[in-house]
Amino acid sequence: MDPVIEVVALILGFVSWIMVGVTIPNRYWKVSSLDGTVITTSTLYENLWMSCATDSTGVHNCREFPSLLALSGYIQASRALMIAAVVAGSFGMVATLIGMQCSKAAGDNYVLKGRIAGTGGVFFLLQGLCTMISVSWYAANITQEFFNPLYPGQKYEIGEALYIGWASGVLAICGGACLMFSCKLGTKEKAYYQPTRETVYSASASRRDAQSTYGRNAYV
Repeated sequence: MDPVIEVVALILGFVSWIMVGVTIPNRYWKVSSLDGTVITTSTLYENLWMSCATDSTGVHNCREFPSLLALSGYIQASRALMIAAVVAGSFGMVATLIGMQCSKAAGDNYVLKGRIAGTGGVFFLLQGLCTMISVSWYAANITQEFFNPLYPGQKYEIGEALYIGWASGVLAICGGACLMFSCKLGTKEKAYYQPTRETVYSASASRRDAQSTYGRNAYV
């Protein structure tokens, strides 16, 4: 496994993991504006945990969602997927740090290190998939309500948190793919150069035959 690819994949995974942590508490998952006079103009915005409003004077009022069971299904699913993304990213970070060639955690067993690093790549892929599914599902509901002329409630637009989530998912998938493919290529190269028992036996037998032939010719 190339150490440079390991470092690049670790950096991508770490940045994506941090961005997931920024996306979850961000309040601007969806945003809407109520235009009126200068005094009454207000901005509404929500995330997975609360609904907020701010007026033109800068006063913020936030209200947490009172009941988990009363929420829409996509909000509950997005919560679970984002938490799963954080957990998978944490396992991916630990596995990648242990499986790197410069790490001394697994000793000099590079085969084991490669497998651990590949496992870290799988966790990063899971993090990216969970993040992409969560933010894409949330954005799909926003656009569906926005373009539905029969929707009676307040219509929102996509907020900045979803863009951060999409970027996080792409980085996590790229980091996980780098770890998995580099680990696979490294295993193939090692398997190609590893001699088998039959090869060693035939090489030693050929060496003995050559020595015995040389000895008989020398005494003639």
